[in-house]
Amino acid sequence: MKRNKYSAGAVKFALWFTEFRKAVWLLEQGKSFAEIKELSAADNIFGASTPARAAMIQSTVTARIRGLGPSFYPLFQESDVATQKLYALTGSFAHDTLFFDFMYEVVREKMIIGTSMLADADIRIFFKNKQAQDNVVAKWTDQTLQRLGRSYKTQLYEAGILDERAKAAERKILKPILDPVFKHWLEDYGYEQVAKALEGVR
Repeated sequence: MKRNKYSAGAVKFALWFTEFRKAVWLLEQGKSFAEIKELSAADNIFGASTPARAAMIQSTVTARIRGLGPSFYPLFQESDVATQKLYALTGSFAHDTLFFDFMYEVVREKMIIGTSMLADADIRIFFKNKQAQDNVVAKWTDQTLQRLGRSYKTQLYEAGILDERAKAAERKILKPILDPVFKHWLEDYGYEQVAKALEGVR
């Protein structure tokens, strides 16, 4: 999986599963990314609250889908909703390397050692370690890191990985059972680490 530079862009992002699914459906119908951009701007196909929000959703969802490539389109269409959400989460990981590292280094490790709870303290420790390792992350404010942590938890909840207790200091990790077709696609297209992160294995 390609590693992008660390970014705090996720403070503004969501999983945007419904929007992701609509874009993949349009691509399967023969639409291009440029045509989807035009539909978003002209017809607000993603139901955004403002034109600026529509542009952000469209560009982010496009980047996530482009990152995965077209091989998953037909598999996505044939999958159940739970698996479709994991495709969307994989797109988010492919687009946001720091988010993936959080999943791989924190959530995966929790599952490996048999701990089913993710605490806010775990998130703070993760960012503190990244600030020591990376000059870009070191410059981010505490407020930015808090917002990133909330974004990561929200996306994982929307993908079915965390329980619904949004305001709790600890959230239960809900280990997914991967659909075999989805898992094979991850392994065949260079996303073995995503499979390991989702399954909680070394």
